[in-house]
Amino acid sequence: MSLDVTVLDPPELSEVDPNEYDDAEVAGGDYRRAELSAFLEEGAWEEAFEEWAATSDLDESEWAIVADLDLVSRFDFFWDSFADRVGYHAPGLPEDWKERDLHPDLDSWGTVSGINAGLTELGQVVCETLKEEYIDWESDYEAPDDLPDFEA
Repeated sequence: MSLDVTVLDPPELSEVDPNEYDDAEVAGGDYRRAELSAFLEEGAWEEAFEEWAATSDLDESEWAIVADLDLVSRFDFFWDSFADRVGYHAPGLPEDWKERDLHPDLDSWGTVSGINAGLTELGQVVCETLKEEYIDWESDYEAPDDLPDFEA
């Protein structure tokens, strides 16, 4: 399947400590958001979005909900120096979407689940694109000297 929609602007990265997210645990404190934001603006976002959209299971009506609710602006990306990776927090629709009457076209758990899964997949593709194509810095994590030696 393919999603043929206009690429939305990349998110402005937050200053939230990633450890405050339920889905992230990050060591260190320099999350390098300024550099990541510059990479997103320079083309990483568009490149990753197009790669993701080429195989996305979302359809145009589901993406319209994402755009209407401005969910893309709630993505957050950050550097995790301990793991030598780009971490992310993907936005999602809450479990009480029906009670909150979030959007007139939200009508099933399947739609909500599909949107949440699609946004998670988009976040992962963005992280991979950043790490593989844009980031050239090394992790600043240094292992302690007292780690045991293992013979291979």
